[in-house]
Amino acid sequence: MDFSWLKRSMPKGIYGRAALILLLPIVVLQLVISIVFIQRHFEDVTQQMTDSLLLELRHLTAEVEAAPDAPTALAEVAPLAEALRLELALPADEMHGFRRPFYDVSGATVIAELRGGLSGVEAVDLSENSRRVILQVSTGHGPLTITFDRRRVSASNPHQFLVLMGFVGVVMALVAFIYLRNQLRPITRLAAAAEAFGRGRIEPYKPAGAVEVRSAGHAFLDMRARIERQTAQRMMLLSGVSHDLRTPLTRMKLELSLAEADGADVSDLSRDVAEMEAMLDGFLDFVRSEAGEAAEPVDAVALAEKVAENARRAGGVVTLECRGEGAAEIALRALSVERALANLLSNARRYGKEARLTVDLGERMVRYTVEDDGPGIAEERREEAVRAFTRLDEARNQDRGSGVGLGLAIALDVARSQGGTLRLGESEALGGLKAELVLAR
Repeated sequence: MDFSWLKRSMPKGIYGRAALILLLPIVVLQLVISIVFIQRHFEDVTQQMTDSLLLELRHLTAEVEAAPDAPTALAEVAPLAEALRLELALPADEMHGFRRPFYDVSGATVIAELRGGLSGVEAVDLSENSRRVILQVSTGHGPLTITFDRRRVSASNPHQFLVLMGFVGVVMALVAFIYLRNQLRPITRLAAAAEAFGRGRIEPYKPAGAVEVRSAGHAFLDMRARIERQTAQRMMLLSGVSHDLRTPLTRMKLELSLAEADGADVSDLSRDVAEMEAMLDGFLDFVRSEAGEAAEPVDAVALAEKVAENARRAGGVVTLECRGEGAAEIALRALSVERALANLLSNARRYGKEARLTVDLGERMVRYTVEDDGPGIAEERREEAVRAFTRLDEARNQDRGSGVGLGLAIALDVARSQGGTLRLGESEALGGLKAELVLAR
């Protein structure tokens, strides 16, 4: 059996689901008790009370039928009616039909019992005054109208039990919800701390709540501490690698410059050294993309303008466009995002003649879109293109310099650290590659 429709209709948040788990049993229990109570109180009790009154009504109508005429009948049964707390009218204006308000649940039982237990019933009126019952019976002396208190055939104030039950149910539900909210608050705090850490922010968090939640909180803190230690160790390693590799590269460049001064042809070797230096810079940028920088409020549009201006100074044709009505300020790692956008624009300028940078400001995200008029990337190879150290020489013109295969990988790494993603597609406006860097607020 397919229950997917039920899953789609359920609340998405933990507070909504907890409230549903809490309130649904209470509401169902209240309904069941109410239905059973109404069945017993409004039908069975009303039926018993009406049956008791019918004994008096049968005796009264029998006395009226036995009298020779209407005045005599009214005079003889008046003391009896007064003792039984009944009001009589004989002969009375004719009445027809059985009337009651639609909300009068016990009224249907009263009418049914009077019609079934007393012969000659012509009309029963419960609509004009809910506290009185007007009954009309046909007799040999004309219509006999009998009026009596409604409380003689149905229980009084039956709503008090329902009101009390509903009030107690609401109070207990509020008390339970407050307690449940206190139990769920540590879970939401843990989720918020984990989400912030995933976006590069370290927020203070202290485990609290039930034992299981505390265990999960301590495990999260241990994991965060291990990741921070690993990141620090990686940065220390990179600093050493950068120093150790750049020193011999500098010596090689110096020796090549001296060799060129002596007239030797070392152009091929110079290109190899430049490529090694570019590969080293790309590798360091890739490993630094997640570490060493805290997220701070930044103007997303100003950052895009800065990157576009730098690309124009490098000799590229870059147009900038800003769309959306969301706030421009967003908390992010400015240098990392700037590096990612610079890589995307560098790829666009390398493989095309024109590039376009678009900033879309949304309420929950900021999207940077870089488009070019180059050859693009085939759909089946886009997943491969974002892997580190992957160069799609067949798809992108190698004669313009293929780089080291880290530009898209760095952009994807930066997007994920911001709680977003990198999507590759085809530009409808320029016909080349479209790279969307989506950053969550």
